[in-house]
Amino acid sequence: MLHPSGGSPRAWRSASLVATAAALLALTTACGQDKGEQSPNGQNVGNQAPAKDNGYGADDGYGSDDGYGSDSEAAGKGAKAKSAGQLAVWDSKKLGKVVTDSAGFTLYRFDKDTAQPPKSACAGACLKTWPAVPADGAEVAPGVDASLLGEVATADGTKQLTIDGWPMYRYAQDTKPGDAKGQGVGGTWHAAAPDGKKAAPTAAGAAPVDPAGLSTRKDPGLGEIVVDKNGMTVYRFTKDSAWPMKSACTGACLKKWPVVAPVAKNDTRGILEKGFIVFNRPDGEKQQTINCWPLYTFAGDKKPGDVNGQGVGGTWYAASPQGKPVGAAK
Repeated sequence: MLHPSGGSPRAWRSASLVATAAALLALTTACGQDKGEQSPNGQNVGNQAPAKDNGYGADDGYGSDDGYGSDSEAAGKGAKAKSAGQLAVWDSKKLGKVVTDSAGFTLYRFDKDTAQPPKSACAGACLKTWPAVPADGAEVAPGVDASLLGEVATADGTKQLTIDGWPMYRYAQDTKPGDAKGQGVGGTWHAAAPDGKKAAPTAAGAAPVDPAGLSTRKDPGLGEIVVDKNGMTVYRFTKDSAWPMKSACTGACLKKWPVVAPVAKNDTRGILEKGFIVFNRPDGEKQQTINCWPLYTFAGDKKPGDVNGQGVGGTWYAASPQGKPVGAAK
């Protein structure tokens, strides 16, 4: 007896089983590889009082009485030429979109510099207060045109990072991620926007700059972790599962741990693409996953660089670029 499709029942059943097995294998490959792994702070941003002298930022023209912008120890730390790494964007309510380095430190531009052609007017003692950001190792922030990044040779031959031609600096008095104490110093130093312009709140009715996506930054204590479009830390919940894909954070939990909204693959950098799919939650929200593990941010993180959610309850951990919970017991 032939099956209505024209083949024998045995042949039809064999073909059906093969197709079902192939579909199951594909889904398992996407969402089942990691199932065995279950197991406070910063200053508000504000303009500093402009200095009265030559525009470098203090009575002696360089940032403070000792010429460094802070005590000697902080100045020494600020003066080290650390690579910016993966740039990120911080959405500050007071300053607008601000570009930061991979550790969450604000980058600045100087009004006495020029962008066309790129040229730095900060030299000598000025660089002790405003260390030049090295061009080597810098990567563009997600959603920003890569052609904006460049470099310029400083007086001592160092290659300094530029954004749209403007040389980039850090500030010695910024001692932790999220600080922007250099904003407005001397009336000539300004936090830089992702396009190299001066950071400024978005005007009413104007389209905001949106560096949508997920990227990574190197945290001093945790290593390489995932951050969202605003540079905020992304977390994993060890009570979730990837296969079957399921979130154990519901109801009131979501007020403290908001889900990461869907992100297009072409708006990411350094993130594992396997299992980078959207989870349709039972509550109707759509949640981005890495390796099929649901992702969250933490309401207790107030600025880029915060990792206040790390280790909370022994179940919440910053997510690695592969979607694993950094620091969780195996």
